[in-house]
Amino acid sequence: MKKNKKNFLLFFLSIIFFGFLSLFIYKKTKKFFPKNSCKYSIEIRTVRGSSMEGLFAPGEEIKIAKGFYACNEIKRGDVVVYNFSGNENPIIKNVKAVPGDLFALKEQEGSWTIEINGNNLKNSADELYLLGEKEHQMLSLYEKDYQGKIPPETYLILGNIPSGTMDSSRFGLVGKKDILGKVIY
Repeated sequence: MKKNKKNFLLFFLSIIFFGFLSLFIYKKTKKFFPKNSCKYSIEIRTVRGSSMEGLFAPGEEIKIAKGFYACNEIKRGDVVVYNFSGNENPIIKNVKAVPGDLFALKEQEGSWTIEINGNNLKNSADELYLLGEKEHQMLSLYEKDYQGKIPPETYLILGNIPSGTMDSSRFGLVGKKDILGKVIY
């Protein structure tokens, strides 16, 4: 009987010991491997231009999470800040297609629409994006070269004006490295 009590006591003490040891190890490693080790900064910027009207007004202040995509995935629908070469200030655009998406250009009454995964692209006011011949020529090169599929690390970004702005319809698909951050709204 004494042997059973002694074994039970040893068993109970070992459970407590290993419980505390596990808790100690967890707390120590948590400091070295934090749950979210992504570092980004928040900047306040003023919207210049009207290409995102309907979402942001010219002169409106917005928050930008710079460096957000260093450890987060860019998603369709994100509003991003893009480093457009030749432009002193980065531009704000909406991500309309991500790597792996299927895209096609369809002629419609003298204009061209953009289809992503079989659906016509629309802006925030539910209006179709309509491309002119120049914009169609630019994007048709990508459609042809990549067999209608957005390549890895590449995105289609558009303004919110359906007739076009300074966006992928004018300068083509963009690389992840030039996307500076996410607009928080």
